[in-house]
Amino acid sequence: MICRKKTCVQRALRVLSLLLWVLAVLVGLSAYYLLKNYKRSSMFFSDTNITLPAFLAVTCAAVLVLGGLLGCCLSKDSPCMQGMFVYLLVMVFCLKSTSSALAYFQSTRLHSELAPLSGIFMNYTGSSQDSLSLAVDATQKEFQCCGVHGYEDWFLSPWFNHTGRISVPLSCCNSTFLSCNGTVDMPLQLYSQGCQVKLEKVLQFFLRFILLDLPLVFLVEVILILTVAQLMRNRPDMGYHNMDKRY
Repeated sequence: MICRKKTCVQRALRVLSLLLWVLAVLVGLSAYYLLKNYKRSSMFFSDTNITLPAFLAVTCAAVLVLGGLLGCCLSKDSPCMQGMFVYLLVMVFCLKSTSSALAYFQSTRLHSELAPLSGIFMNYTGSSQDSLSLAVDATQKEFQCCGVHGYEDWFLSPWFNHTGRISVPLSCCNSTFLSCNGTVDMPLQLYSQGCQVKLEKVLQFFLRFILLDLPLVFLVEVILILTVAQLMRNRPDMGYHNMDKRY
């Protein structure tokens, strides 16, 4: 009966260890998409602190993969491997807690982090040789936005004056209107939302994803630690025997 109990605990441990790989995928994907969206709009940020939660999440995903591998190979007769497995679980918790705390902190500072956005839009030249202008056009097309807070922001830009105060960049045109040429007398053909709101929404989503998967990671880890504790508790006797004293 004891042997059967040990076998069941070990099998449960292996199944739960597979969940660590699932968690690694979730944590890794949230970090990947955060870094991907930051890379596309990195020139709009005042610093790179927003990437810290993502890098910690990537490290956490790597440790989760290692922990899952070790958990699947864990032996009931190896206290060293059991201790290493618990150590990896504690490391995962520390990394995930830190990345979640940083993700929450960065989510509250996104508005101020995007402060350079206005300056870049105001220096728009429309030239294909200007990397910042190309970035503005790419952002407006991809996020379907116009201006920082709306298309009216372009009215204050030097580029708008250069056009005779009649049009905004073509990247502001709503893709559903094929005849749009960027003129401000047809505002319904332009994207209505500003780019800052769109950027904040996208980045907030992935920051919150990093934050909200913490309870799931914590729950799986608690169950795994209890399972390992049960496995260690059922460790076989060392086989001590009384020895006859001979004189």
